[in-house]
Amino acid sequence: MNFHIITIFPEIFNSYFNESILKRAQDFGTIKFNIINLRDFTKNRHKTVDDTPYGGGAGMVMKIEPLYKALENIKLKIKGKNLKIILLSAKGKIWTQQKAQNYKEYSDIIFICGRYEGVDERILEYIDEEISIGNFVLTGGEIPAMTIIDSITRLLPGVLGNKESAVDESHSIKGELEYPQYTRPETFKDNLNNEYKVPDILLSGNHKKIEEWRKTNKKKQTI
Repeated sequence: MNFHIITIFPEIFNSYFNESILKRAQDFGTIKFNIINLRDFTKNRHKTVDDTPYGGGAGMVMKIEPLYKALENIKLKIKGKNLKIILLSAKGKIWTQQKAQNYKEYSDIIFICGRYEGVDERILEYIDEEISIGNFVLTGGEIPAMTIIDSITRLLPGVLGNKESAVDESHSIKGELEYPQYTRPETFKDNLNNEYKVPDILLSGNHKKIEEWRKTNKKKQTI
């Protein structure tokens, strides 16, 4: 799978994409990143990507021309592939585990990382979906892009190592959260001498009862 990211801060992604599971997925050839600097598609010497909004108001708005040129440049190189184009925006539909499951089927995904007060509305003519990662506002779309890419990548074959890891977990079933997890030590004691033990059933070795306990202790999403 190929992730194409249009941004004015291309260096932001280096650290996160070169650690842990995402790095391993790249090493395996499962995913590839194409980070595009939007300023490379501007036409003046100042590499301007924003301007004041028509009608007045606070802040700046990202211009349509460089975004359109960047999109056309990417699409020209991946012509004929299974493509999805996302605008990351606080106005978008909320990203979910179910969307991640659907998006893992695409060969190429383009992310437009919004900034400032937003993006010229005419960009909606050239995208497939406007996406938000929550009911709050961030300074840009770069963190949402990383979040979405992470959520998709871990669902791709072989990425997590154990194929069961992405099956029985929170949000695998809509509205359902994972059961509690514990590891060693069996008994934990804090500085106030409070003692917390692992539930006895998990130490019993009775896999049928453990499975029943886990089903019983799954939680429902409340938000």
